[in-house]
Amino acid sequence: MTTPFHHEPGAVPPPQCPAHNLDIGPGGLRRLYGPEAENNPAGLYDKLRAEHGTVAPVLLHGDVPAWLVLGHSENLHLTRTPSQFSRDSRRWRALQDGSVAPDHPLAPIFTWQPVCVFADGAKHERQRGAVTDSMERIDTRGVRRHINRFSNRLVNDFCEKGTADLVSQFAEHLPMMVMCAIFGMPEEYDERLVQAARDMTRGTETAVASNAHIVAVLTRLVERRRAEPAHDFASWLVEHPATMTDIEVVEHLRLILIAAYESTANLIANVLRMVLTDPRFRARLSGGHMTVPEAVEQTLWDEPPFTAVFGRWAVGDTELGGQQIKAGDALLVGIAPANTDPSVRPDLGADMGGNRAHLAFSGGPHECPGQDIGRAIADVGVDALLMRLPDLELGVGESELRWVGNIMSRHLVELPVMFAPSPQQKLDADPLSVMARTPRPADAWEISSPARTVPE
Repeated sequence: MTTPFHHEPGAVPPPQCPAHNLDIGPGGLRRLYGPEAENNPAGLYDKLRAEHGTVAPVLLHGDVPAWLVLGHSENLHLTRTPSQFSRDSRRWRALQDGSVAPDHPLAPIFTWQPVCVFADGAKHERQRGAVTDSMERIDTRGVRRHINRFSNRLVNDFCEKGTADLVSQFAEHLPMMVMCAIFGMPEEYDERLVQAARDMTRGTETAVASNAHIVAVLTRLVERRRAEPAHDFASWLVEHPATMTDIEVVEHLRLILIAAYESTANLIANVLRMVLTDPRFRARLSGGHMTVPEAVEQTLWDEPPFTAVFGRWAVGDTELGGQQIKAGDALLVGIAPANTDPSVRPDLGADMGGNRAHLAFSGGPHECPGQDIGRAIADVGVDALLMRLPDLELGVGESELRWVGNIMSRHLVELPVMFAPSPQQKLDADPLSVMARTPRPADAWEISSPARTVPE
């Protein structure tokens, strides 16, 4: 294994050095951004695994060093041991020594905020408890009905044309429509909010401005709910006995909105692509042998909506995967490479039906608390689309499909389809009102995720 991080960030390699390759940076370390990372992340993971094992040194934007954890068991240890690997980004040595500036392209992702995702211990438990308790108040049946209605509303926009792009006209809009309804701000749903949410995780020059737009929208929502509570997720956070401040509520809403939107939009697009291109899926779905939820679960293994999560920061000097990790080092949870780790998945073509050991929703105390809602949006949305347009076919050759990637995710640019034109469907006028279960007493809240009811 190589000795990582022996260079200074930004150092220029000598002439004719292989490091002049766009995918290789100072010290001969591979970049987790740029052409290869965006176009062939699986190939990059294979190279890193062959060169370094289960934990590999990489470079982030600006050639800032970090560790990418590739192994399944190593990722579980990383996510389940906050005493060694903290979520508090203020521990990052690159921030402390000025190597990473406040306007860094990834700043919206790693800049510390007063939210549970950047907290450990008691503070994390208090804030996470407010989130999970509020999520338990969501009426899943009511939400699924709204997902179905929103899906059919989107299909109505293109069903008479016989062609559509299922990314820009369906997958990128359905999650935002649902989350705006759950939050209690359906009137804020528009194209600008969709694009701002997409832009934030791409590490673009406009990511900071996109973040500011979303924060402004959510700030207005929290101010309204302080004055006029309603039966929605924003009100439940505002009124929760954890007594979160307005800033805490806004930042938690932002965190949930972006995570839910990005992951679910990618998941829907990936499921639809596999249904349209993989013979195993289309044949079994049409033959009734595979349900849409089963197709979703297989997709979570093969094409997880988040390829990696940034980040964790070493509390002290330690060892992981045979690598010497220094205090203040940054680490990324490698979701996609963990899902293809040969030690847990030697045959990538094997059917993973019924196996939920994937890390698509991360793990440990920071495991995604809204994964059931994400699954519901994908399940109901894809099912509604296929019910309306059962003869869907890919409109271009599979080799013509293009992806855009970043360190966190990889998503389809377009998914053109053809189908027999069909009439619009009349939608019911049910208002966005049935989102909450029967209210529980004000003191019936708990710090950790409430136990699920076990059916008899």
